[in-house]
Amino acid sequence: MDVGFLKPLFDRPGPWACAYIDTSRTTEDAPTRRRLRERFVADRLSRQGADPATRDALVARLAGEPPARRSEGRALFAADGEVVLDVPLAVSPGDVETSWSPLPRAAPLASLRGEWPSCLLAHIDRAGADLELRDAGGVRPSGRASGGLRRARGHRSVPADRHEWHYRNRVENASEHTAERVADEILRQWSDSAAQLLILTGDPRERRAVLDRLPEPLRARAVEARHGNRAPGSARELLEAEIDGACEEHARAHLESVLDAFRAGRGRPGGQGGSDHLGVSPSGTAEGVPAVVEAMRSHQAATLLLGQAGGDARHEVWIGPDADQLAVQRAQARALGVRAPEPARADDALMRSAAVADTEVLLVPEGVPGPAGGLGAVLRWHV
Repeated sequence: MDVGFLKPLFDRPGPWACAYIDTSRTTEDAPTRRRLRERFVADRLSRQGADPATRDALVARLAGEPPARRSEGRALFAADGEVVLDVPLAVSPGDVETSWSPLPRAAPLASLRGEWPSCLLAHIDRAGADLELRDAGGVRPSGRASGGLRRARGHRSVPADRHEWHYRNRVENASEHTAERVADEILRQWSDSAAQLLILTGDPRERRAVLDRLPEPLRARAVEARHGNRAPGSARELLEAEIDGACEEHARAHLESVLDAFRAGRGRPGGQGGSDHLGVSPSGTAEGVPAVVEAMRSHQAATLLLGQAGGDARHEVWIGPDADQLAVQRAQARALGVRAPEPARADDALMRSAAVADTEVLLVPEGVPGPAGGLGAVLRWHV
């Protein structure tokens, strides 16, 4: 999961009021349930020590209109009398959870927000392609590529005899030119975006022509969807189902790849059993609280692994105002220049460091072998 969207949470000091809310149930008594929930959240935050302005801002947002995207829940983060983020959740939190703490309680997002890889979609036909980008911010058009011959309205007569070959050749050249234009535009937008998955839809022949003109590294990230084109009345819901399936498969394969790298690092000479006293492996992995804290503090981690099993996530660490001011012991935090270190949960502190350092965060599902204790990292480089 790309956690860059959390950066606004770390541009200001805390403490933070947070609430995770289930929105999946729609019943006849929904207005009454909402009022009771709002009162419950307000009471909980008051007992936890939240200041009235921040508590009231969060409850007022909760009482207002939810985010446009349909979701199973919401996560709200407020500080200094203002709601900073209101995040839709793909998985219901099950119950109302609130917190008042120095850092925003962001770690549950790893399991509740869902894996939504950013996608670049190209809807292709003979006239060109319409492109759109899908990411945590929603769906938005990102441009159009066109070229070649456009389909004429009504009947068009085709020259016969010796002119027919020239006509067909011109049409074929125009089609190739259009495919090249579309491929160039896709490559440009892919380079400028943070998209992780390319989905091509539309006419099969034009779609394949574009795919064949993309460089091999990008073709490896591309998926062809059978449904969806730019014609009116096309089966949009079938295309959406294909897109969801492609995103789920991408997320599953990516997690497997990262876990393979983590396990391989543990198993190499110098890996597990050959790590240094912190638990950092020369082969490119870190495991356990001290090792992962060190890797995140030095911006060495490419991927932070949070396991659903294991108690290391609840371990107490010490933090300062900056994301790099993170230590296992209070004295270590003071050595980093923190005058008044504060305690925080390890997973929340590591999520802050990951967001600021553009480190990917992946959840290791329960039952899947991962880091011992539930905290690990695959490093950007190793020594």
